[in-house]
Amino acid sequence: MILLTEEEIRKHVVLNAETIQVVEDAFTSFATKRVEMPPIMRIDIPSYNGEVDVKSAYVEGLDYFAIKVSTGFFDNYKRGLPSGNGLMMLFHSQTGKPEALLLDNGYLTDIRTAAAGAVAAKHLSREDARTAGVIGSGSQARYQLEAISRVRQIERVLVYGRKEDNVARYMKDMEAGLGIKVEAASAEDVVRNSDIVVTTTPATTPIIKEEWLHSGLHITAMGSDAEVKQELEAGVLEKADLFVCDVKNQSRKLGEIHHAVDQKQMMKKAVEIGEITAGRMKGRVTNEQVTVCDLTGTGVQDTAIALYTYNLLKEKKAWASIH
Repeated sequence: MILLTEEEIRKHVVLNAETIQVVEDAFTSFATKRVEMPPIMRIDIPSYNGEVDVKSAYVEGLDYFAIKVSTGFFDNYKRGLPSGNGLMMLFHSQTGKPEALLLDNGYLTDIRTAAAGAVAAKHLSREDARTAGVIGSGSQARYQLEAISRVRQIERVLVYGRKEDNVARYMKDMEAGLGIKVEAASAEDVVRNSDIVVTTTPATTPIIKEEWLHSGLHITAMGSDAEVKQELEAGVLEKADLFVCDVKNQSRKLGEIHHAVDQKQMMKKAVEIGEITAGRMKGRVTNEQVTVCDLTGTGVQDTAIALYTYNLLKEKKAWASIH
């Protein structure tokens, strides 16, 4: 079995137009091809404010499929550690033979999650969007801003976080890295004054209120991936002119649909993003629409990014440097 380390993966795999396209193609495959994607298996570790998710998907026609183990331990910041971790395993589709172990420590999950946010912004936000709002100040909040900046010409950023010191570091780092002015604001001001808002928190009570929505706004919510999590008031989904998610059944079980007043009606209203990337459904069609996208994370994204990484490092002849 080939072992790929985080260091080696980081040398070659970055958030760019190519990895964004890999994830967009994965969404399209989910809509157009036969995909075997089991429900997420989650193990809660309440004693340490942690959780473990296992995701996988086989896409017909691909030589390999991945199984990803992802952890989130949300008190890690107290130890000076990132909250996310994990690894990916790649298996041969025809024989089931383990091919590669990607010891990425959650890096590839960060990349594919950010890329999904870019895909959502590309299809659902206004093309003239210039102000981005970020709820949260952790690692995914950083990746998401970079991702949005790759598909929209962002000139101003508003950020809200619970911890002032984390927000201050976020502002400093993102201004230095992207050359964009970043300002701290309340959650309400972030939403009311942004063209695109992305939520990246493990919140269990809604942060964004229905009354804050305004014409032309796009929201991507990606923090809710468990029954107890919720970032958006139920009314936000109902008020949206277009509500999109990665997988309807997953959003109903673990995402924002889970908290809707009328889940059956929201399931009818919801559009899966793969239907849009495949051209079967339309994304944003007017500048006035309010659009919302709920991303819970899918195994098809993990198989796509793992296979992309394997093929890229093979092409770069990284095996020799690893061994």
